[in-house]
Amino acid sequence: MSPATASATPAWSTRLIDQLGHSDQKARELYSGLSPDQLNWQPDPTRWSMGQCLEHLAITDEAYLPAISNSLAGHPASAVPDIGPGWFGRWFIRSFIRSFIEPSPQTKRARAPKKIAPGSSVEPSVLDRFLRSNQAARELIRRAQGYDVNRIRFKNPFLPMIRFTAGTGLVIICGHERRHLLQAERVFQSPGFPR
Repeated sequence: MSPATASATPAWSTRLIDQLGHSDQKARELYSGLSPDQLNWQPDPTRWSMGQCLEHLAITDEAYLPAISNSLAGHPASAVPDIGPGWFGRWFIRSFIRSFIEPSPQTKRARAPKKIAPGSSVEPSVLDRFLRSNQAARELIRRAQGYDVNRIRFKNPFLPMIRFTAGTGLVIICGHERRHLLQAERVFQSPGFPR
């Protein structure tokens, strides 16, 4: 029996899986039927296109998910009812995830590390790639629900000196998706977007 099946499904697992489902739905609504020109149109040279937003999310998941998954190996089953990020995780989420969703004068903008920067041109298949990465995220959440995700830490694949808990990493993935799907929606609503 796997650790995930040893106990009832914790609330955090259900919540994050639901958030990923909402991201899937939002991505389908925004991206289905876009032409390559629409997918790659940028409001200005310093801002990403809709396609770049989605490719960035897929690339990030493809790097983050294996790091979190590998961190679970060798740990005993010990489920927790909810995720409680430490002070650094809370600060990171507040500063770089929520601040973009709910902008304020303290909003922080950061450049994506080169490893997860999108290409200059994105193919329409990026939607399928994103949906596959979300399916992998759901599978990891189901696996992780049997572990103490508040104690197990993983090495950040982009900033190796930073170690988040597995739970914080999963929360970041879901919040990161909301952030960039909102960014893509803003691009779609920009004046000059090709119709």
